Amino acid sequence: MSTRLEARFRDCAAQGRAALVTFITAGDPDFDTSLSLLKALPAAGSDVIELGVPFTDPMADGPAIQAAGLRALKAGQTLKKTLAMVRAFREGDATTPIVLMGYYNPIYIYGVDRFLVDALTAGVDGLIVVDLPPEEDEELCLPALRAGLDFIRLATPTTDDKRLPAVLANTAGFVYYVSITGITGAATADPQAVGQAVARIKRHTGLPVAVGFGVKTPEQAAAIAAGADGVVVGSALIDALRGTLDAEGHATPATVPAVTGLVGALAEAVRGVRRQAAE
Repeated sequence: MSTRLEARFRDCAAQGRAALVTFITAGDPDFDTSLSLLKALPAAGSDVIELGVPFTDPMADGPAIQAAGLRALKAGQTLKKTLAMVRAFREGDATTPIVLMGYYNPIYIYGVDRFLVDALTAGVDGLIVVDLPPEEDEELCLPALRAGLDFIRLATPTTDDKRLPAVLANTAGFVYYVSITGITGAATADPQAVGQAVARIKRHTGLPVAVGFGVKTPEQAAAIAAGADGVVVGSALIDALRGTLDAEGHATPATVPAVTGLVGALAEAVRGVRRQAAE
């Protein structure tokens, strides 16, 4: 039986296109607005959802996602509430994959065994934990895989052929290729370099490769979609959300539509790029 992630990437490949992977921060700017947005993403065109788990020290994230995490924490978001959000989403959507993305500390404090049970029960499909390298696989990666959760690893422009097998060894679901060096949202990706990097990674794995960091506009998404199995957009969506908040940082009636409108434009751009289904 295939996982939701396997099924979704397979369906997109069969349609001859890349998947659109969208990132939002759980609880940004508040629980109810965030849940409304989460529920609206699939209809807007999101194929896979990355749900950021707010953390006080998000060292891999750029200013936009850091600020989103702080807004969420200020509004009382916790890992427990993030799992509750996934459960509520699953009441109306049994097929869209959800990947939790964040850092190890909140999971460690929650308790690994308890977290894995609760995440699986809530309807989480995979995990991206950016501060656990392959050398720490016993901490969370291997227990997650045994529990039935995909553990998605990041590869970067500095991940050479010697390092790549270690990165890919226990990766499941898809490989997340970070198209630029540095933090999220800080620069834009070079589609030609990305295409070459994806091809290199695919020589080492049969998993889909999704490309993120530095993809902000529909045009950039389309360019990346030509050479990748998935296109990840995060900071641009967070920026769209932030631009609708009132002076106190609270949601307005424009908040959810601003994000879903951009997702719709990104989805249209990605779907307009035809790829070989056999890739």
